[in-house]
Amino acid sequence: MNAVAAAGARAAELRAELERHNYRYHVLDDPEVPDAEYDRLMQELKRLEADFPELVTPESPTQRVGGAALKAFGEVAHRLPMLSLDNAFSEDEVRAFDRRVRERLGREAEVDYSAEPKLDGLAVSLRYEKGVLVQGATRGDGTTGEDVTHNIRTIKSVPLRLLGADFPAELEVRGEVFMPLEGFRRFNEGALARSEKALVNPRNAAAGSLRQLDPRLAAARPLDIFFYGLGAGGEAPIADSHTQMLTRLRGWGLRTCPETRRVHGLAGCLEYFRDIGARRGELAYQIDGVVYKVDTLADQRALGFVSRAPRWAIAHKFPAEEELTVVRDVEFQVGRTGALTPVARLQPVFVGGVTVSNATLHNMDEVERKDVRIGDTVVVRRAGDVIPEVARVILERRPPDARVVVLPAVCPVCGSPVERTEEKAIARCTGGFICGAQRKEALRHFAGRRALDIQGLGTELIDQLVERHRVTTPADLFRLEARPLAELDRMGEKSAAKLVEALARSKRTTLPRFLHALGIPDVGEATALALAQHFGDLAPLRAASEEEIDAVPDVGPIIARSIHRFLHEARHADVIDDLIGLGLNWPGIERPLASRSPFAGKTVVLTGTLAALTRDAASDRLTALGAKVAGSVSKKTDFVVAGDDAGSKRRKAEELGVHVLDEREFLELLSK
Repeated sequence: MNAVAAAGARAAELRAELERHNYRYHVLDDPEVPDAEYDRLMQELKRLEADFPELVTPESPTQRVGGAALKAFGEVAHRLPMLSLDNAFSEDEVRAFDRRVRERLGREAEVDYSAEPKLDGLAVSLRYEKGVLVQGATRGDGTTGEDVTHNIRTIKSVPLRLLGADFPAELEVRGEVFMPLEGFRRFNEGALARSEKALVNPRNAAAGSLRQLDPRLAAARPLDIFFYGLGAGGEAPIADSHTQMLTRLRGWGLRTCPETRRVHGLAGCLEYFRDIGARRGELAYQIDGVVYKVDTLADQRALGFVSRAPRWAIAHKFPAEEELTVVRDVEFQVGRTGALTPVARLQPVFVGGVTVSNATLHNMDEVERKDVRIGDTVVVRRAGDVIPEVARVILERRPPDARVVVLPAVCPVCGSPVERTEEKAIARCTGGFICGAQRKEALRHFAGRRALDIQGLGTELIDQLVERHRVTTPADLFRLEARPLAELDRMGEKSAAKLVEALARSKRTTLPRFLHALGIPDVGEATALALAQHFGDLAPLRAASEEEIDAVPDVGPIIARSIHRFLHEARHADVIDDLIGLGLNWPGIERPLASRSPFAGKTVVLTGTLAALTRDAASDRLTALGAKVAGSVSKKTDFVVAGDDAGSKRRKAEELGVHVLDEREFLELLSK
């Protein structure tokens, strides 16, 4: 497999996994992995997208913050997005952050920072009008949050009216709601005395309390808040620095963290980190690191933002807490993308405030690298104070009967073969849409915008169809009828009729879209297009040998084997036949005369809005003509196509001397 294809497959897997974790963390308040594991996956995806800019997609978790508002609450649109922070896990990463700040500001002198503890709670935004609290909202997905005004009003440290008279007519402040450790302890003691369920940890307790539908329940919880910044508001700045701004907030009765300090340069940041770390156990609240913010607000504005985080701030996370325990067994869980994850079943141990009985081993490469065996005594780490993982084995305590962990030959869910190539750390079930563990994700992919594009078939509806056993394979979608659909939750006769019409429309598709929709391992849009152009139709591809598939440009023997195995697996073949029998069809495809195309072999970046073509249509046309469509401009870019409202990409192209095409020039070249 070539590097781009391998990176694309890994990026797709990371996106699916991160989206799942986003949902569990932000929507369900029930995270299944620690923050450190989420951070590792996000960092890996960022590195892949930085190395291969063409892999960046609008729906990538790196392009957004994550999560969605619960429907039980009213929605609040944040006029200024509530972004997350990038993380640093070592002093070297903090040094790199400080160097980037000074380079972007064009100065060699040390920069002043505002340093504060990173509380482990729930971020909120409060809006005051003429000094009176009128609204409180959670961060949600960073753009839209949940209206929790009634619960915010129950927090005694939140002023219902600001002090003084020099505040702006409209003021939006942001802060972190948390549950103090003593309040958490007392609440649990009372709950146990009443034979009620105790809270798991202060962070989940704060999030769950603030999102109670009944404000009386929230009022019974010992919540507190520290304010740390401003949102959207008046045009006139209230201070010249972050430190001054916090002083103004305190003057208006808005509580800020007493541990916040102004520090000088990198040395000041690291000294603050070590000091807070040494006193961490003495603090009245739970923290998982510290935050550094460039103190001068004019410098913050100059530094600006990337898509999901400010350039002027970073979170420096504390090392994880660790304990010893014994591995009782190792089981394999099958994820929505088919990845098999080894999970250590542990002798229960109390780590970082919770009892841990399971820990991730990530993949077989990690199992083999760490040499984890059943019966071993291991160090369990709760990285980021949230999720447990097996850090290392204590070899001196290995018993004689310790058993080697063996990757199963077949999927524990569907019995399909498990594939693990030498190039991949991830072992994967090859069952695709016939595997119960992958079924929902496979159907989402099949119906997605870049596949069959079935309008109205969203995540919640797919969940219902699978859970109620209405749909088992993609072919079952085309047997759905309007009347039974109308009986599902949040469906009516009109919605059901529209979905049936959309399903009928989607039967007329293209061969590349159909191949991509099948979810063949390692077959993305580019590979699907190459296969369609090479074979012209599905029948020749299904009849082709591995060697003949390997002859397709940019496929290679590993992907060829994966394609051949998928198409010839009996249950997959039955579903494909079923789809065709239900009327899915596409026009024949001719191989493009790519050698005559002015875009053949060129790297093209699209920016701005085109009047004649959508971005997807333009990208499809370019790909069909032999071009590589990238997401960012570099010295290797051959053309930038600039539509209306083209911004930074056009400016960078002009700085680098890259040829910029307007829409008229682009359409003329396409016509050739």
